[in-house]
Amino acid sequence: MIRGALGFTLVSVAGFAPWAVFGRPLYRWIGEAGLYAICAVVFLGLSGVVLHRLLAGPGSLVRFYKLFLPAFAAYSVAWIGGWMALHGHAGSWLGLFLGAVCLGGLLARGLDAPKETLQVIAILFVLNAAGYFGGGWLEGWLMHAKGLPLAKDVQAMLAMTLWGVGYGFGLGAGLGITFWRCQRR
Repeated sequence: MIRGALGFTLVSVAGFAPWAVFGRPLYRWIGEAGLYAICAVVFLGLSGVVLHRLLAGPGSLVRFYKLFLPAFAAYSVAWIGGWMALHGHAGSWLGLFLGAVCLGGLLARGLDAPKETLQVIAILFVLNAAGYFGGGWLEGWLMHAKGLPLAKDVQAMLAMTLWGVGYGFGLGAGLGITFWRCQRR
């Protein structure tokens, strides 16, 4: 769990960077879905380098990418679809749920642990939601904090990065538990 939480926090900070640093121009240039797609590509590219040790055995980097890329891509599409369908908290909840179903289902299947499917979906949903909404709270708190010796745009970038820290820690903890549960035999 610790390896997943700390590792995916690093991945998440990098994955949130296009939104936090270049969000406005990218949004105008390629739209909301395009911006989220760029973030997803960063997540996918870095995840194996940082998290492959969650997978037991030799050759874990290649095997991790073969397993995780389609599962996280499905999670990303489901989350983006849920968010774009409803927006706001309702869209977040829908995206988090659909994402957990896709990610948990595909990881349990890929790790040959079908009996773990419902448990890992629940674990991923709860921990991902805790990290996502906790990170959102941190982002809102810093975004509206008064009297900080920071330029407004720097404060905004740091606030958005804090959201990535919360999200990464929550989903990463869920990933760590998922890999452990599905491989413990």
